[in-house]
Amino acid sequence: MDSLSEERIKNILDSADVRYSYNLAKELENIRSNPVLGYRSAGSEAEHEAGELIFNRMVEAGFCNVHKDRVDVDAWEFKRAVIRAKAADEERELQLGAYQTNFVTYGYESVQIVDAGKGTLEDYEELEKLGISVNGKLVMAEINQREEWWINFPVYQAKLKGAIGFVAVQAGGYGEVADNALNAQDIAGPCDAPAFSISRTDADFIKRCMAKEAENEEASGRECTVLFDAYTKVVPDSSSYNIVGEIPGENPDRMILLSGHYDSYFSGFQDDNTAVSMLIEIGRMLIKNNYKPHNTIILCAMAAEEWGVINSKYDWSTGAYEEVFTVHPEWKGKVIADLNFELPAFAHGNKDYVRSTYEYRNFFRKILKEYPGDLHEAYPDGVGTKAPIQTWSDDFSVAISGIPSTVNEFAGGKFMESHYHSQYDSDEFYDEKVYLFHHKLYAYILLRLDNMRIAPVDFTTVSDELLHRFDREICEDREIADEFIQAVTDLKAQALKVNAVVGEHNYSNDISGCEDDNYKAELMAWGRQNKYRDEDDIRIETELLKAFALAQDTLVTLNWQDDVLFPYETAMNDVVFLGKAIDALSSEKDAKKPLTRIRNALNWIYRIDNNQYAFKFEKAVYEYFTGYVLNQPHERLKWGYGRIIHHENLQDVVRRLIDKLKAGDENVDVSCELAVLNEARARQQKYLKLDIRNTTQYVREITEVIHNCLY
Repeated sequence: MDSLSEERIKNILDSADVRYSYNLAKELENIRSNPVLGYRSAGSEAEHEAGELIFNRMVEAGFCNVHKDRVDVDAWEFKRAVIRAKAADEERELQLGAYQTNFVTYGYESVQIVDAGKGTLEDYEELEKLGISVNGKLVMAEINQREEWWINFPVYQAKLKGAIGFVAVQAGGYGEVADNALNAQDIAGPCDAPAFSISRTDADFIKRCMAKEAENEEASGRECTVLFDAYTKVVPDSSSYNIVGEIPGENPDRMILLSGHYDSYFSGFQDDNTAVSMLIEIGRMLIKNNYKPHNTIILCAMAAEEWGVINSKYDWSTGAYEEVFTVHPEWKGKVIADLNFELPAFAHGNKDYVRSTYEYRNFFRKILKEYPGDLHEAYPDGVGTKAPIQTWSDDFSVAISGIPSTVNEFAGGKFMESHYHSQYDSDEFYDEKVYLFHHKLYAYILLRLDNMRIAPVDFTTVSDELLHRFDREICEDREIADEFIQAVTDLKAQALKVNAVVGEHNYSNDISGCEDDNYKAELMAWGRQNKYRDEDDIRIETELLKAFALAQDTLVTLNWQDDVLFPYETAMNDVVFLGKAIDALSSEKDAKKPLTRIRNALNWIYRIDNNQYAFKFEKAVYEYFTGYVLNQPHERLKWGYGRIIHHENLQDVVRRLIDKLKAGDENVDVSCELAVLNEARARQQKYLKLDIRNTTQYVREITEVIHNCLY
């Protein structure tokens, strides 16, 4: 068992070898499914080959028990998607990206491709007026997945119209770095609705072909003939492998997890080659310095993070979900923290953040204050903390399994809109200073966690957030609201008492902060005898981790945009939005402007659940992507199962209001729509009361569990 003097910490941190990490990240780039574009997708030959490379590097690093954990995934193999098109005397070969769908040709095939605008129902109605059918043809349309809708909506709409495939042109949101950028994301839809990605530059060339064909054949200018060769194939019920190594600790049943994913779109240098190679190098730093951890360090390169399950809204983070829920459910209660890494070799802003579950945020605040290096070394504004964990990365799946999780913040910077998931994710934007800083910072966090006698689970932050996000005035039953407020207040009071006990256990014997050499020697002797943990430590930690898992099961819900919410927030927000819509539709101020009232009301209705999509696609599209969330089994929904509650379907009222808006009748009657909205608001108010009652009970149960820590 090791101890942490300042010199010991410094030696470990200074041993970081980012050249090793960089070279391994570059080595992973050479393994690809598509020889031109890259891609290492779930269950593909390339992903399996990359797993072998990582396996071998873990063995070479000296990790113990290096092995492969098989995980069930739907596999995807993307080998090529190429269009040959001709405008006048110029002929080009256009490389396309792809989504996780089926489309296989046997050499080049002649197909028609149609410009469908944005691929909405209105766009198809316009094509029909021009006498253009998309049946049996490719459809090309613009998408902006950040500001409008996800690709699955126009893709499925194209399928319903009889198109053989959909070709997406990024019109913003992602792939903004250059006009020749391709982009790829998860499809979140069925595999029999094929989808591809084309750059803005190449889409413009296709439109030139359409224009030229119109000149020659008196056609519409909205379609042309191209040659298309593609191989993208989804294989259900396949497998992949999470690659796992260990650094054994004195306590084999208490663990700390390091994770990052090794599947990728394109070359994946930042996302996530550098993360996998960083976690291996952090492990090497410990081994190089003969550090003997108190707890077993688990290093896990996760497969199938980008995608791994057919026809699910929650089709990413499959490898991590399967690892913690299926392969190692016993990790709950034993793994005291997961340090997950994403895009760690690029500065996503002037300030860095450690993002964690609420229950670890105060721990990270303390650790950052004690960090022995310069927090401004790579970031002008230093490093802060954020919570909660988001759904973008594997740490969410790990957290809801009952393992407190964290990730280096990566989702807020311009990189996500410009280079992310494009062929521009390369080492051209490699920042060695940032990469080295993350090696040192997270190695330090790992060392400090390893020397905690009790997992630093703290319920004060989540208590504060439960009250901060709650609006007592919205709940019509003030007694229920007051009971909730009192329950949360009691939770925080109990948490403060527990924190005092945990702090006394963790920090009174914290060797790294001790300046008295004699006392330090006594502590080290005590540690050797007691392994730094006694029965009281184990009992307290067991209760805290049990309470953490209970909080994840009961207090974590999602909305349709995958934001993490408390159980009462969906109904609370919908009550507000419905009230605003009702007020807008019945506004006396705009009494003589009924069309203005409709527009204002629709802007509020669109914020309720997934009703923002109701007005752009036909009803069958809306119902498909509503039903597949609410009615699919656990094995298809994975980490999202049961976390959306009380869906409010306003598709019909949205369509009626839009039809009345289009009619332009200033004497339009909206009394029927008002009645529907008032009924919906009353229903959501009932849900809100129910959710507040339930959350109150959950909070009391969590309070009772952590109360056990005091005895």
